[in-house]
Amino acid sequence: MNSPANVHRVALKPRRALPFFSRHPWVFEGAIDAVTDGILAGDVVAVEDHLGRFIAYGLFNPQSKITVRLYSWDQNVPLDDTFWTRRINGAIDLRNRLGLVSSETAGFRTACGTELLRDSVPLPCPPHLTPDDDVSSHHACRLIFSEADGLSGLTVDKYGDWLLVQWSSLALSKRQDWILQVLRDRLNPKGIWLRTEKGIRDAEGLELRDGLIDGQPPPRPLIIVENRVRFAVDLTEGQKTGFFLDQRENRLRVSELVRGHRVLDVCCYSGGFSLNGLVNGGVREVVALDVSESALELARTNAELNGVSDRMRLKRSDCFKGLEELAASGDSFDTVILDPPKLARNRQGLDSALKGYYSLNRSAMRLLRPGGWLVTCSCSGSVTLEMFQEMLAKAALHENRSLQILETRGPAMDHPTSITCPETVYLKCLICHVT
Repeated sequence: MNSPANVHRVALKPRRALPFFSRHPWVFEGAIDAVTDGILAGDVVAVEDHLGRFIAYGLFNPQSKITVRLYSWDQNVPLDDTFWTRRINGAIDLRNRLGLVSSETAGFRTACGTELLRDSVPLPCPPHLTPDDDVSSHHACRLIFSEADGLSGLTVDKYGDWLLVQWSSLALSKRQDWILQVLRDRLNPKGIWLRTEKGIRDAEGLELRDGLIDGQPPPRPLIIVENRVRFAVDLTEGQKTGFFLDQRENRLRVSELVRGHRVLDVCCYSGGFSLNGLVNGGVREVVALDVSESALELARTNAELNGVSDRMRLKRSDCFKGLEELAASGDSFDTVILDPPKLARNRQGLDSALKGYYSLNRSAMRLLRPGGWLVTCSCSGSVTLEMFQEMLAKAALHENRSLQILETRGPAMDHPTSITCPETVYLKCLICHVT
């Protein structure tokens, strides 16, 4: 079958086609030799090698460094409404199979103090509520993870009855009406909220405005349950999509190792690692550090919501300066958790990022008691695991500490990796023993 007659052609330069035959989804401008006349942003294109052989169907955007995003490598499967419907439903079906979509697998609406969880253990009633107050607790998960689900440029998170949508592709966003209809038909959400990551508007030429795009606005805050811990989430103004869902399983694993510990949680945001340790792990005390006052306010609310605020001390500071101040005061900890924001957005920022990680990990080891745990994370996709481990080895050497990596972990299962797109391998979480 030939490509449909109304589909534009994009021809690649010689010796540039192999990554795309191997199903990498990003075609940069430098790989393109020629395009047909009249092509517009958002148009469907058939990408061909220099001999005219079909490679894949994609969407075109001349305003983006990623000029074409590829979606279908089957010449008989064009990018029509049926294609997008099947691809969206496939992503949701996977999360259903993992038990992450239905509220029956996690906390749900109930009276305060009697919430039924998977292990039938009730959560404590928040101190400012009584058992007669009604509390809504929701499950949260990532439904669609862009390239990892074959939908490059679209991320969708589910927070209870609300969906949060992020576009990172102008071309795909032009199909927003149909994609939202598929989501409504499948999930019947109370509302859909749009958020845009910093820098994406300029990078893609997006003109969409953040805010409510369907139904009712989400409550502020919306209460979710993760690993028996309640979290207040701000979907409209919180960082990223409101909560860092990708660390869910890592937070639970760390909580299993820290009973009785004094913990330092650096870049704590809303207290994810801290509260998992306090509620599930029997942590003695947490010092939680973040530069954002709004993040610390959320962490404070979450500590109160779970009845553990007496064991959590919040400190506002830049992570680098905060670690230096704690070391200068002679403080020490049984566990130090480093979960900084992305330090490198591209390869140009790689050297600076590695220097930053090196500084943070050296300072963390300086504060760590012999035999303690270092939990160190990086969400910078351009920093590979090998680079991160090499940096960590140098930091340990220069602090004269011995370090053993006990576990090398990645994101939760609702953030899968595409084997043909290495850029989806982004989160690294190393649990280390330091003597």
